[in-house]
Amino acid sequence: MLVGYSSSEEDGEADSEAAAAATDSRSYPGRRREEKEEDDDGLPARKKLKTEEEAPKSRLPLPGCLLTMFPDEVDPQTDDSSLHGGRIRSFKHERGNWATYVYFPYRPEEEFEELLEELLAAAANRGVVLTRQEEFHLSLSQTVVLRHHWIQPFTQSLRAGLAACRRFVCSAGKLRVYCNAEKTRTFLGMQVSTGHAQLLDLVRVVDKTMTEFRLETFYEDPSFHVSLAWCVGDQTLNMKESMQELQSLVDDHEDGAFVLRLDCAELRCRTGNKTFRFPLEP
Repeated sequence: MLVGYSSSEEDGEADSEAAAAATDSRSYPGRRREEKEEDDDGLPARKKLKTEEEAPKSRLPLPGCLLTMFPDEVDPQTDDSSLHGGRIRSFKHERGNWATYVYFPYRPEEEFEELLEELLAAAANRGVVLTRQEEFHLSLSQTVVLRHHWIQPFTQSLRAGLAACRRFVCSAGKLRVYCNAEKTRTFLGMQVSTGHAQLLDLVRVVDKTMTEFRLETFYEDPSFHVSLAWCVGDQTLNMKESMQELQSLVDDHEDGAFVLRLDCAELRCRTGNKTFRFPLEP
């Protein structure tokens, strides 16, 4: 009896499992087929297909040569004034627009470096913190916007106009305060005292090229100078209060008054990250 009961119970459980399996098979007719279609990776073919469709397509990195094809494209972060000591662009940067100006470079001597340190320290004692220029030059044009495809004809026009111009020497020794038109920066500069007439002749040549390209010409009554240092904002009044003390450092420097001598032998034009050189006749 016990054996029969035991056998009957097992048969009942087997029937229940068979019924459940039949029900499961009716409810999910594709299940067995899916289980047979499982691939080596353990995913059913249908699920595997869906997974492949949802997988993002990876992009190949651009070759380095393509990334450097457009040097005039500047990262938007370069317009952040905090990255440039508080300086603000005079005009918004746009792709294909190159900031351009014409100038004579000045290579500082040791005596000039020593004097500049004294001037910066004296101004700081008066509450005006100045930042020295990264490079020194004498401008013969305003900063204008030049389209990239204008660069070659623009520089060719300059070279043709300067062909007969001769080199000379100018000097500077008087300090003066300058502020840009936007009132965003104030400069301490050293004003030219000799060579003014020759500089005006060169400005006429540069202005002629500017006019050809409908760009802004230089100031009508220019004050030629070499900028020494700058600060943010319009600090003209504060700077002028210190000028007498600063000028005395120039006039009484070591063996005598310091005179900045600039050899005007090679005019230059900087446009974006390119520099063009125009040697003058001896």
